[in-house]
Amino acid sequence: MVCFRLSPVPGSGLVLLCLVLGAVSSYALELNVTDSEKATCLYAKWQMNFTIHYETTSKTYKTVTISDFSTATYNGSICGDEQNNPKIVVQFGSGFSWTVNFTKEESTYSIDGISFSYNISDNTTFPDAKDKGILTVRDAVGFRIPLNNIFRCNSLSTLEKNGVVQYYWDVHVQAFVQNGTVSTKEFLCEKDKTVTTVVPFVPTTAPSPTVTPAPREKPEVGSYSVNNSNGTCLLATMGLQLNFTHDKVVSVININPNTTDFTGSCQPQTALLRLNGSNIKYLDFVFAVKNENRFYLKEVNVSMYLVNGSAFSIANNNLSYWDAPLGSSYMCNKEQTVSVSGAFQINTFELRVQPFNVMEGKYSTAQECSLDDDTILIPIIVGAGLSGLIIVIVIAYLIGRRKSYAGYQTL
Repeated sequence: MVCFRLSPVPGSGLVLLCLVLGAVSSYALELNVTDSEKATCLYAKWQMNFTIHYETTSKTYKTVTISDFSTATYNGSICGDEQNNPKIVVQFGSGFSWTVNFTKEESTYSIDGISFSYNISDNTTFPDAKDKGILTVRDAVGFRIPLNNIFRCNSLSTLEKNGVVQYYWDVHVQAFVQNGTVSTKEFLCEKDKTVTTVVPFVPTTAPSPTVTPAPREKPEVGSYSVNNSNGTCLLATMGLQLNFTHDKVVSVININPNTTDFTGSCQPQTALLRLNGSNIKYLDFVFAVKNENRFYLKEVNVSMYLVNGSAFSIANNNLSYWDAPLGSSYMCNKEQTVSVSGAFQINTFELRVQPFNVMEGKYSTAQECSLDDDTILIPIIVGAGLSGLIIVIVIAYLIGRRKSYAGYQTL
């Protein structure tokens, strides 16, 4: 964790900003604003990124993703007083500014509104942009939270307006903090209140450490994609079933694509697809290029909230699955297992992925997995048949010879 102690803002006290490096170009931002007596009055911790769709001078459109907040400053963040309400103000990158305003009622406080400003005249970030100047997008949020409660929303939330999409997740925020102590009582967003059903495996009665799963339904197949400034850069279609062991209890979760949010990023040598839902903080699939001509699934990271309130997290950056040539896609229609660790496996169904070189938003020619290659069964069947025939002939020959010896009598 890298902490920056910023200069006191008049009327707001001391601001403490901590940036925690997260997964693949993602930063968790943590802000603690204190008053003149060094008591906490406003606390926030969250992750976010932005995509901006803009028109170029050649009448085409480009999309820019903003996800680097390593240079963020918090000038203007205040606790609030009789004349001013509390607010969070963040400056980052080349001319970006993000502001959240809070208001207070009798027994509740509200995340009143969010505004995001960007300088589209910056040719480095927005090459060939038709418009010029600083553009601002304002969204009225209106989340009401009981006083002395901290608002929590681990699920992905989005705001979309005027070509700007704002993504927020892992949000924890409390304004009007009482007695300088951040509350432990959480007020959840609607998405976090929805719990995905966890189907437990049933232990066998035999004296064995293994367990037998209860009947499981095949997961629904979902389609996911990631965009960058050049358009769609990653495609994935798959049904996902998560198998994990926690405190000696084995459980399974089917991912429901209808209630699953997704985001990601694309780089020349790596690509990320991140899924998250009501009880899945994140499920990351990280792809990499090898030997300059092939891609593969290199890393899986997962963090889940269990029904008992505890967390389950696993990461493995040394995998080697879904290998295919660059410029093609990888496909495996039959059930396939990605073993992330001894405690966590992913079963995939009707899988197809292409994390690099996507053209016109469509899959390229697929390389099929060996499980889908039915032609390999023909030589196996023929070989098994011939082997069986040879065994029968040898047995018949041996029986015949034994009978021949029995026909001779000793003189």
